[in-house]
Amino acid sequence: MPSRSTPRKPRDAGATPAGRAARRHVCFDRILPRELFRPQATTPGRPGRTRAISPIGKTWMNGSTLHVRFVGGNGAQRAKAIEQAAWWTDVCNLQIVFDGAANADIRIAFDPDDGAWSYIGTDSRSIPLNEPTMNLGFLDGGTAAHEWGHAIGLAHEHQNPAGGIQWNEAVVIREMAKSPNFWDESTTRFNILRRYSADQVNGTRFDPASVMLYFFPAEWTTNGIGTEANEVLSAMDRQFVAGAKMYPKARPTVLDATPLTVGARTRTAASIAQFGEEDLFHFTVAAGAEGPHVVDTRGPSDVVMKLFGPDEPTRLIAEDDDSGYGFNARIAADLSAGRYWVQVRHYNREKGQGDYSMRVRRG
Repeated sequence: MPSRSTPRKPRDAGATPAGRAARRHVCFDRILPRELFRPQATTPGRPGRTRAISPIGKTWMNGSTLHVRFVGGNGAQRAKAIEQAAWWTDVCNLQIVFDGAANADIRIAFDPDDGAWSYIGTDSRSIPLNEPTMNLGFLDGGTAAHEWGHAIGLAHEHQNPAGGIQWNEAVVIREMAKSPNFWDESTTRFNILRRYSADQVNGTRFDPASVMLYFFPAEWTTNGIGTEANEVLSAMDRQFVAGAKMYPKARPTVLDATPLTVGARTRTAASIAQFGEEDLFHFTVAAGAEGPHVVDTRGPSDVVMKLFGPDEPTRLIAEDDDSGYGFNARIAADLSAGRYWVQVRHYNREKGQGDYSMRVRRG
């Protein structure tokens, strides 16, 4: 996120507008370490599209309560983080509770030497509990709101596949190598120049007013068209997080999940009735019944499934697309005793509808 304050004059403060603009802080993407990208095992002969976590799979379950613990920070810093978190929860179906829980979903540090960053959505649950999942090393303008956007599952708007920013790559790489960022070329390419492909993101049309968009000077583009610094949530930000692809208040929540019985003789019939709909289910593994379990879908619809638990609806265990029969989803995992939640959506959020069935059994 670019700094909104007047930057300190660096020793090499060039006279060009591009040079002055580059003196802004920029938020950088925090991705999972390579060893945490462990694809869900597939049944032999069924390669599927099982994947490590990608931006399209990072939303929390609708209606989730996210617990937060601060790691340092003074009263004013913490108050700013709390204030701007509410910008999102005021419009979407998530709750954020600042209770300092030992197993908090989000842990916020305020290290001034570590910039501003956040893991995206459910990636936070893959990080050791003694490590932060967000850092607010500066709190200019809407910086905290920007990082909260990442924490609830949003990516950088300038990496929207529909963005259309015509980068002067040599200039961007040169300027981001200067203070206060000191990025090498690969970091700049990953955080600024790279775009997501259309099938990686829950996309909208490009939003130049989004709080998830940096300020970029016109001199960084080949067509002389830059972007503005946005301090607050845009109308599209609010609409998108409250819509069907994120956290709609009018859709089922964790508390409304449909029960599944482990080992039921018949499958549970279900349907994606509306574009962007996400169906929620829950089941319980009894004490003494721990071990391998299989959760799968059947039917003509191409669905994606996520499994959360035990006893924590924000703890993502696995996500799967096509490891089951045809275009169906299948997750096989060793489960301990406790309650689990399953989230199912159509692969095509824009146009996908159709019937399917659910079953969970010991495997």
